[in-house]
Amino acid sequence: MPIVVNLDVMLARRKMRSRELASQIGISEVNLSMLKTGRVKGVRFETLAKICAALDCQPGDILSYAAGEEGSSSADTEDDG
Repeated sequence: MPIVVNLDVMLARRKMRSRELASQIGISEVNLSMLKTGRVKGVRFETLAKICAALDCQPGDILSYAAGEEGSSSADTEDDG
């Protein structure tokens, strides 16, 4: 997936455990773990906002786009010549 989740990096920078963050934002540790590992198809803006508030960060500190990762379309790899 071209979207990379850097939540574990932000947790380490804030010296916070996943369990503490999950409790603060009101989601299960399992759901937070799935988000950390990128095994989710989406995240609600409300949840993202709560994470950012708890970690005092911006959404871009948690999510990034990695061009050329899995999921690129075949049009990106075709030759014109």
